[in-house]
Amino acid sequence: MFMIDKIKKSCVVIVLLCLMPVIMPILAIITFNIYTYSNKTKVTNADAAIVLGAEVWGEKPSPVFRERINHAIDLYKRGKVHNIIFTGGVGKNKEISEALVGKRYAISKGVKKANILTETASQNTQQNLLYAKKIALSQHLSKFLIVSDPLHLKRAVLMAQDLGMDASPSATPTTRYRSFQTQFQFLLRETFGYLVYLLLRL
Repeated sequence: MFMIDKIKKSCVVIVLLCLMPVIMPILAIITFNIYTYSNKTKVTNADAAIVLGAEVWGEKPSPVFRERINHAIDLYKRGKVHNIIFTGGVGKNKEISEALVGKRYAISKGVKKANILTETASQNTQQNLLYAKKIALSQHLSKFLIVSDPLHLKRAVLMAQDLGMDASPSATPTTRYRSFQTQFQFLLRETFGYLVYLLLRL
């Protein structure tokens, strides 16, 4: 199934490159929408915070992942969520899953083990959400806050809603993408990823 998805994505990328002069205005609109959406975050209660995976350094979260985990912990301690779902499998040349690293870090910061769920098979955002949903359903959890970097959330929340999830964005208040260069690169990557996802939905 995922091999077919990769082939479809490759075809979409080739088509996009050929049509680039035509779709530049569309890309500009998408970029603007992603940027404005990044400033939206709903302060609402939910059954669980779903923390989208990010790179790990050894057995510790990378700075990007740590920001996401810390935000989920803050939501938990403020009573906005009762559970945290960590997502992310074992990355290339890694020895431990992103989800397990997130779980260990959260426990060290006072989150109860009983309130943590993990999925350790996913390799991308869509899989993060799909597998998190399956785990959540087994625990009768139905309302979610999607936790990630601000610029990542428009695509992530759309994916979650396409999966039939009652999901709202909850952006990290701080981000490791601080410089103009890193933010611009992330924004371009998300713009292209969002467009590819929209085309795959057709």
